[in-house]
Amino acid sequence: MKVHFIAIGGSVMHQLAIALKRKGYIVTGSDDEIFEPARSNLAAEGLLPPAEGWYPEKIHNDLDSIILGMHAKADNPELLRAKELGLAIYSFPEYIYQESKDKTRVVVGGSHGKTTTTSMIMNVLKSAGKDFDYLVGARLEGFSQSVNITRAPVIVCEGDEYPASTLEKRPKFHFLFPHIAIITGIAWDHINVFPTFEIYLEQFKIFIDKIEPGGVLIYNETDPVLKKLVKEHPSSVRKIPYGIPSHRIENGITVVTLEGHSGALKVFGEHNLLNLQAAFLACKELGVGPDAFLKGITAFGGAAKRLELLGSNDHRHINVYRDFAHAPSKVKATMEAVRKQFPDRKLVAVLELHTYSSLNEQFLSEYQGALDLADKAVVFYSRHALELKRLPPLSPEKVAAGFGKNVRKTDSHGNIARSEDLVVLNEKEELLQWLMEQSYENVNLLLMSSGNYDGLDMITFADKITQKGL
Repeated sequence: MKVHFIAIGGSVMHQLAIALKRKGYIVTGSDDEIFEPARSNLAAEGLLPPAEGWYPEKIHNDLDSIILGMHAKADNPELLRAKELGLAIYSFPEYIYQESKDKTRVVVGGSHGKTTTTSMIMNVLKSAGKDFDYLVGARLEGFSQSVNITRAPVIVCEGDEYPASTLEKRPKFHFLFPHIAIITGIAWDHINVFPTFEIYLEQFKIFIDKIEPGGVLIYNETDPVLKKLVKEHPSSVRKIPYGIPSHRIENGITVVTLEGHSGALKVFGEHNLLNLQAAFLACKELGVGPDAFLKGITAFGGAAKRLELLGSNDHRHINVYRDFAHAPSKVKATMEAVRKQFPDRKLVAVLELHTYSSLNEQFLSEYQGALDLADKAVVFYSRHALELKRLPPLSPEKVAAGFGKNVRKTDSHGNIARSEDLVVLNEKEELLQWLMEQSYENVNLLLMSSGNYDGLDMITFADKITQKGL
């Protein structure tokens, strides 16, 4: 097989290119910009293009498939040449399906928890000695890649609702046709693609319709929107609801019980317990029992940037966590997890607004109350991010109002109970200064972002407060 990647430098595109090369395919590719770690990864496999840019002469009739990345625009010269020659052109998920037609396909969809649930399934299957392929949106310990395509009988995929490519605007998870489908929850996101909640909700109805005949839908019945959708949406597939499994917290450690078998976890939080229960039900469908599941899941330390412990100091009772949380539902779940796991510690929360939705004034009200569980909280956003997304200036006052801060709260008798303020900053130097001024004794510091705080080195800062102290 001869395969050419247009935009080979993408975070998952280059991983697929490497996987296909290792499978024995002849792989070529192009891109107009390739950053680390993709550059080094491609170079190590002999797949790094000799020069950046687009080269229509690379496109010829001997190619079996063209794989089109999201980075490529509709007027890409290589894409135009491929269309002119009538070659088979696939978006990333369309091609994943082509490679997995004869496999049992497990697809994890939902507005939150996709990466963690997929990661849990992968870790358990590996622990149980099962042969499987995978597609996941994060770096996982014990897995050299985030994409693997072999001749395994099963594939486990994280199913994203974002558009597949510049040619194919439908969500990625519409192209994977699962035998075992999971929906973790539904909370409006990606408003640049789905301008109303109704349009966003429709994508999950379509996903349910894409489940193969005789397949199964595993869904979170604690999510009222999802529960209502599954109840009202006609479908002949088998449906398995799930909730939070039986568990207890002992000295900051969560112990879960599944069908009479118990184990201590490295991860915590009700959202992770929900993810775990979904993973357990999927693994049961694949022939993994509770004993084998617990053996694998108790060794699972989490996916990168999902309540990832950056540093700790047991003597001073300090933990610093990094989390990918950015959408309102994700922020609330992460906040609740840390607060409940460590009820006697103060919680200092730092949230960066970085996505198109979070920086949109019309969407900010979705964050109402999201940071209320923090003892101290700061919201950071950079002017550079607004410029890149071509959004108008956003005032700190509007951001604070979106979170329901700077407002006087009253009790049930109408008396003033308290007045709460939220620190809103848009200069990284101001953010660093604020962080340096805080006391971290008996504190959990929670850093939430899908960006990088405009280049601020949070890993070094975490090391400083946990190892050296402030």
